[in-house]
Amino acid sequence: MKEFKRGFVDGIPIGLGYLSVSITFGIMAVTSGLPIWQAVLISMTNVTSAGQFAGIQVMLGAGTLIEMALTQLVINSRYALMSLSLTQKVDESFTTPMRLIFGMFHTDEIYAVAVGQKEKFGTKYFFGLTVAPYIGWSLGTLLGGLLGAFLPPMLSGALSVALYGMFIAIVVPQMKKSGKITVIVLFAVTLKFAMTYVPGLNRISEGFAIIICSVTASLVGAALFPMREEMDSKNESGVEA
Repeated sequence: MKEFKRGFVDGIPIGLGYLSVSITFGIMAVTSGLPIWQAVLISMTNVTSAGQFAGIQVMLGAGTLIEMALTQLVINSRYALMSLSLTQKVDESFTTPMRLIFGMFHTDEIYAVAVGQKEKFGTKYFFGLTVAPYIGWSLGTLLGGLLGAFLPPMLSGALSVALYGMFIAIVVPQMKKSGKITVIVLFAVTLKFAMTYVPGLNRISEGFAIIICSVTASLVGAALFPMREEMDSKNESGVEA
């Protein structure tokens, strides 16, 4: 019980953050035409902010199941690497069935808190850590859905703009820190602009457009700024470049 409580307390800040972000998702989902119960069900069974926002775009564009699957694979593949890293921090109570269950609740923020623990932790701590974020994400979606359903269209539409503000708040600070990230982001934006307005390219569905932009920008970034060069720089100077 002590470990569960410690995990729950550690997860409260994450839950509060998810509450605000998922309100935006709820508004977006309902104003896009989904009933409130479907929006909440999506959040309760996915718990992935970027994946859900992208998934809504695929659904609105009448994308295929293959497009949806590939979109989620591209966006959420980072969790596979995070999970491998997290295996070094868990104890023997994390059996295979438990790992499969808790894998659903593995998010960037939960990973950051969990991997930052000084000692190995068990299922009780991790379960406690996931409670507040899960409730916050689901409850926020419900509140956003209610706002989207009952507020005037003009006001709910204005609130949905907060989604773009959230992405800007995530991306811009990283761009300011690194010119390399700035180049990659600008390339992805330019490519998406072309796929939206250039004749021929604009026939590509939204789902495949997201996949193409994400994968192409990643490949260009890897080609232009390979990690090997950074490692060589560290080895030569003895300090981090």
